[in-house]
Amino acid sequence: MLWQIGIDEAGYGPNLGPFVMTLVACRVPEEGDLWQLLKAGVRRADDEPDHRLVIADSKQVYAPARGLTNLERTVLAASPWLADQVESTLHASIGCLLDCLSCEPLAVLRQEAWFVGDTPLPTAAALEELNAARMLWRASCAAANVTWGFCRSAIVPAPRFNDLVDQWHSKAAVLSVAVTDLMRRCLEATPPEPMRFVIDKHGGRNTYSALLQHAFQEGIVFAESEGRERSVYRVEGLDRPVQIVVTPKADVEHFTVALASMVSKYVRELLMLEFNRFWRLHLPDLEPTAGYPGDSQRYFDAIRPIMQKLGIADRLVWRCR
Repeated sequence: MLWQIGIDEAGYGPNLGPFVMTLVACRVPEEGDLWQLLKAGVRRADDEPDHRLVIADSKQVYAPARGLTNLERTVLAASPWLADQVESTLHASIGCLLDCLSCEPLAVLRQEAWFVGDTPLPTAAALEELNAARMLWRASCAAANVTWGFCRSAIVPAPRFNDLVDQWHSKAAVLSVAVTDLMRRCLEATPPEPMRFVIDKHGGRNTYSALLQHAFQEGIVFAESEGRERSVYRVEGLDRPVQIVVTPKADVEHFTVALASMVSKYVRELLMLEFNRFWRLHLPDLEPTAGYPGDSQRYFDAIRPIMQKLGIADRLVWRCR
């Protein structure tokens, strides 16, 4: 058996709201295309629309004009982390989801003034549709002997984001800390079977040996190849073979990376619902924001008087880069 593992993020570019990175681990009989193995229950974004779940880069699945329905349907139907809490009625909330999914205890996120965690799930998808989608997902995975294991999200709100940038003098430190933490946790939580990590590449960096060594401190990371299109590493000295591939557009070409992209985007969108709800309690006419440059300054200027009144410092809300 082999672990196929994907890592991707959402919210690296905004000035407002949290950064989210997710790792999704899948156990398969052998190396193969999961879109093909699970084709009875899943499809790509550009396939003919039907009842199957869409697994694709989150930008292909979600846009504000299209709403959260397709993104939510896939993430909640494919979520082993909600299996105990979510059955026929899906009486759940974002707090319930993050209790299962977040690397950090929920109490850490509750330190944010805007986070309550009571947003009910689902927010857009119909319960009946979700239950049917969940049964389809489980049947497809069982037929292909595919099982889903470790899945976690690193959630980095603005204060932590700014602390990491200040400490390392680089925004990329946020990516590095999140990815190494997720990989280390995955290694500890999975049985000693071969593992293949695929990570969506960011920026122009081609060398990752030093960064990856922090995730695999009990082993030694060796570079097999490093380049603009693909950087490949192996880890020696562990109780299992480990390979890491860093490549651009991994969320388009690799199933687990696409699913990680979708989970990250869904979690961030839920958190932005809570973010906007908090500030609109004080400013009911305030138009919601996604937090990205171009709109974030308008929103921040509007809420700053409320922040001053509540004693909330700028760096606790506005990300410095």
